[in-house]
Amino acid sequence: CALVISIPLSFFCGIGGAGHVGILIKGGNYMEALARAKTIVFDKTGTLTKGTFTVKSVESRDITEDELVAMAATVEKHSNHPIAGAIVAFAQNLPLYEYEATELKEIAGQGLQAVVEGKRILVGNGKLLKNNNISYDEAIDDIVETKVLVGIDNRFAGYMIIADEVRREASELIAKLRHTYKIHTVMLSGDSEPIAHKVGSDIGIDEIYGGLMPENKVEVIERIKSDDGSVVAYFGDGINDSPALALSDVGMAVGSLGSQAAIEIADIVIQTDDITAIADAIKIAGITQRVVIQNIVLALGIKFIIMLLAVLGFASMWLAVFADVGVALLAILNSVRIIFKKI
Repeated sequence: CALVISIPLSFFCGIGGAGHVGILIKGGNYMEALARAKTIVFDKTGTLTKGTFTVKSVESRDITEDELVAMAATVEKHSNHPIAGAIVAFAQNLPLYEYEATELKEIAGQGLQAVVEGKRILVGNGKLLKNNNISYDEAIDDIVETKVLVGIDNRFAGYMIIADEVRREASELIAKLRHTYKIHTVMLSGDSEPIAHKVGSDIGIDEIYGGLMPENKVEVIERIKSDDGSVVAYFGDGINDSPALALSDVGMAVGSLGSQAAIEIADIVIQTDDITAIADAIKIAGITQRVVIQNIVLALGIKFIIMLLAVLGFASMWLAVFADVGVALLAILNSVRIIFKKI
């Protein structure tokens, strides 16, 4: 009875305790896996950074800055990417914003192309322009910030610098994971290698990968899992993270900021926008795991001792009752205290 009742009850109490601090854990098996995780892989945008982009500066060639922004916004308003939203917001008050885009085409991992006012417009990264034989100053590639380049009728028209602020608590979380829980951290990003390495290094990430497509993120996770065979957790917030969330041993998402698809597929959902709750989830999982082991040792140990006493002729009916009902109650009480643990 003690084993059958107390072990699942320990996980239920752990899940309940996590719920009290805004962490939704969808099953005891995910809590157990999180307690054993040795590597946590982070998506950059929207998790380690705030994901609230703003246009920091605009550089144009042969056209005015307002025209450049208006053309780009006309194309980007058809995208739901956070960077597109920043450009559209920046262009809202421009008189030239009322253009219409036709023949819109999204090119995965590169950007968008469309026809605006009879002109072919390309809005995206350097790869998009190079693939369309549009040359630009190579020094632009060395800018260690997020850039959106614009091409108009097969010529380079300019670029915008997009700012994304790193979360204040990101460095605190990574330091705690490393020093308290001995967890190896990895960051994956669709941004260029220089940008990814700058952000990751500032935060203190152990292993950094940039310039990744969604399928590349899956490949990195598969390699990490195959290299050491350890439990790998993944923390992301966007719809592009869904394959990585599904592949990892434990998928985690930010409930307040994440896409619906990511939240549905994630095994653990942080219901606030405070990412340090990941450390709280690991702590709760560790406490729960220890209580489960305590209950197993308590139940089997006491029963073994009383069985030994019975063989030697020293056991009574009251000891037998204690070994059954009494030990079950002790195990239940031990499980329930998880809820009252201060995190």
